[in-house]
Amino acid sequence: MAQSAENRGLTRPPNIVVVLADDWGYGDLACQNPDSRIPTPFCDGLANQGMRFTDAHTGSAVCTPTRYGLLTGRYAWRSRLTRGVLWGYSAPLIDPEVPTLPAVLQRAGYRTAAIGKWHLGLEWARRVGSGPWPANIDTPDADPTAHIDFTGPVLRGPHTAGYDRSFVIPASLDMAPYCFIRDGRIVTPPTDRIDDSPRPQYWRGGPISPGLTHASVMPRLTQEACEFLWDHHRTATDQPFMMAFYPTLPHYPHIPNLPYQGKSGCGAYGDGVVEFDASVGAILATLEATGHAENTIVIVTSDNGADLSGGQAGFGHASNSWLRGQKADIHEGGHRVPFIVRWPGVVDAGTVSDATICMTDIFATVADAVGATIPKGGAPDSVSFRSVLDGTSAGTQVRGSVVHHSMDGTFAIRSGPWKLSTGLGTGGFTAPRTIEATPNGPTGTLFHLGDDPRETHDLWSEWPGEVARLRRELADIRGR
Repeated sequence: MAQSAENRGLTRPPNIVVVLADDWGYGDLACQNPDSRIPTPFCDGLANQGMRFTDAHTGSAVCTPTRYGLLTGRYAWRSRLTRGVLWGYSAPLIDPEVPTLPAVLQRAGYRTAAIGKWHLGLEWARRVGSGPWPANIDTPDADPTAHIDFTGPVLRGPHTAGYDRSFVIPASLDMAPYCFIRDGRIVTPPTDRIDDSPRPQYWRGGPISPGLTHASVMPRLTQEACEFLWDHHRTATDQPFMMAFYPTLPHYPHIPNLPYQGKSGCGAYGDGVVEFDASVGAILATLEATGHAENTIVIVTSDNGADLSGGQAGFGHASNSWLRGQKADIHEGGHRVPFIVRWPGVVDAGTVSDATICMTDIFATVADAVGATIPKGGAPDSVSFRSVLDGTSAGTQVRGSVVHHSMDGTFAIRSGPWKLSTGLGTGGFTAPRTIEATPNGPTGTLFHLGDDPRETHDLWSEWPGEVARLRRELADIRGR
């Protein structure tokens, strides 16, 4: 077993780097999928140096609620967002009184940074006399540009959620407005407009900053992440740091940059995964160059499963490997994701864990690792898995159950090998999204993932006792 951080005589707590990919599927990690057509050498190397989890789950099968869960340690259905995602003009989802992981780390003496896709809502400055905010603001059709003062400050965003430094885009890279925001100020106001783009690029039309292109965003974000690490190395070497890096890949638009075109056997989608992997490699190389690699916990994961509409299946590649379903679905392909942790001297290299963990657990685990105090009532759905990382737990399972959530608000609960869903359809992108229950028939599904990991044999009618138990447990968790 590796030494504990304390036994290595460290003079300060470990740094933290969290990389949250956008729509990166379980089977897109090459070392996890022997049939992958996409090379991911940097993430594979990270897994060889740390621990790879095979049963890690996002709090939701779509991105905004998962990102909320990571930052707050709360399932997002406890917020106003009970289905779907936010859009580019949506108001902030994180209430000011809810503790966030970066704010907790700030109080523990950390310098914190967020770089990349935000997608948790922003409070834009309003034009004087512009009238009421449009009623359709939480839809893709909203265009309230006449109401926004893009030259004014962004009143709430990552800079008010615990991050000392931030450089973000408002939402996904297919959602207007298209602009960079640094520390609560728009870098270049989005005074130009761009039209809709068809697939495979695919973005929605709307305001865009002059000179900004969709293809330029990912390289710029990677550059900003590496510059933060260098700046911290030069100016604050005695202070630990936490950097959250939120790449825009491999989500739409599928426009890999020239160095990565043709580098996979999987078209534009696969080349985008290669570009994401190279971005991870650049961050790892910067940690090495700045001398921080040995005292930095690096977590690389994804906000949900892969979207299978990217054309990858036509190349014989299964982005979600053997898992059923895809992004947005209640099935495993919607929320079981790659999850890698490297913590030199604590996590044994090349280990694989089958512990069931959730994205919300990053909050408690990081706080546990650095000795930070979570405020009373904070992170209620977060369970530390540090004992899995350092090998001190008697068993591999640290949490009793995990609650899953689909795009349309369908719930499922996982307890040991059992998984109960409250709906009969997928709840997401895969048809049928909904299935009406028959009179006196099952209203949900029950699978034993130990015997049936592909979720092919519904046991609802055969195990009524388990159905009743899991429904009670889910109701209890939702009621807390």
